[in-house]
Amino acid sequence: QVQLVESGGGLVQPGGSLRLSCAASGITFFSFFTMGWYRQAPGKQRELVATITNEGSSKYADSVKGRFTVSRDNAKNTVYLQMNSLKPEDTAIYSCNAARRGREYWGQGTQVTVSS
Repeated sequence: QVQLVESGGGLVQPGGSLRLSCAASGITFFSFFTMGWYRQAPGKQRELVATITNEGSSKYADSVKGRFTVSRDNAKNTVYLQMNSLKPEDTAIYSCNAARRGREYWGQGTQVTVSS
C-alpha cells in the first residue's frame, strides 16, 4: 500500500522559513514519479505550489517563485519543499502528490500557519 507522509509544518512568523518533507513508502520506482506539492487554504480551492520531475526539472506557482524550492532524494524516497520569506497568504494545508502514467497518490497534508 502506497503511503505519502508529510511533516515539517507548523506556526511561523512572517518572513520565516519552514522545510516540509514528504516520505513515500510502498511505492515502486519512486524515482520515476513526478512529485508535487499542493496547498489548500480555508475557503479556497487546492492549488499547485511546485512540481519536480523524475529528471529533477522543477516548476513553481508564480506566487512562490524565488521563495520556495522543491527537491527530492530518490535514495530516501523523499521530496522536500523549502519555504523562505513566508507570508500570511502562504497559510494552508500542504499536501504532496506522486504521479506517473495515470496513477496518482496523495498524502494527508501538513498545516502551515504564517502569523505574528
